[in-house]
Amino acid sequence: MGLLKWLTGTTAGLMLISCVTINIYFPAAAAEKAADRIIEDVWGRENPTQPQPTESEDSTSALKQNMPLAMQVLNWLVSPAQAEANLNINSPAINALQAKMKQRHEKLHPFYQTGAVGLTSNGLITLRDASAVPLKDRNTVNTLIAEENQDRNALYAEIARANGHPEWESDIQETFARRWISNAAKGWWYQQGGSWKQK
Repeated sequence: MGLLKWLTGTTAGLMLISCVTINIYFPAAAAEKAADRIIEDVWGRENPTQPQPTESEDSTSALKQNMPLAMQVLNWLVSPAQAEANLNINSPAINALQAKMKQRHEKLHPFYQTGAVGLTSNGLITLRDASAVPLKDRNTVNTLIAEENQDRNALYAEIARANGHPEWESDIQETFARRWISNAAKGWWYQQGGSWKQK
C-alpha cells in the first residue's frame, strides 16, 4: 500500500513538473555580474570591490540545500536564479575583445581622468570635452574612441550569441551601460538623462 501511495505521489509530481512552462527570459542579475567581471578585468580595480553576500543570502542558500530532493528539482526548474547562474562570457571571441579593450584602456585612462572622454548612456564612450585634449592628440583620441565603441558593440553582440540568444543584445548593452557608469572611478564623467554628470 505504501509503495502504491509513493508511486501515485511520484507520478503526480512528475506530471506537475511536466506541466510547468519554462520561459526563456533575459537573466538580468547574471548579466550584471558578468558585466562587472568584464569591466573589472578591462579597467582594473577603479573602485572598492563589490559587496559580499549578506547574512540573509547565506541563510537562503543553506535553506535550499536542506530542501527535499523533489522540491530542489522543482525549484531548479522554475527558479530564475538557475537560468541566471550560467551566462557564458568565456568564448574565444569574447576573450579577444576583452584583451583588446584592456590594452586600450591604458591609453584611454588619462582622458577619462581629465574629463575629455565620457561614458555615454548607451554603453559606449564619446569625446566630451575636446578642449581637454591637446591638438596633437585629438586624432589619436578619436581613433581610440572609435575602436573602443566598435569593440564594445561587438562584445555585447558576442555575449548574446555565445549564450544562444542574439535577441538579448540590446538588453546586454543596457546592462553594460549601467555597469560601466556604476564601476567608473570618482571624477569620471557620464551621461544621464541627456546631460553630463561627474562621479
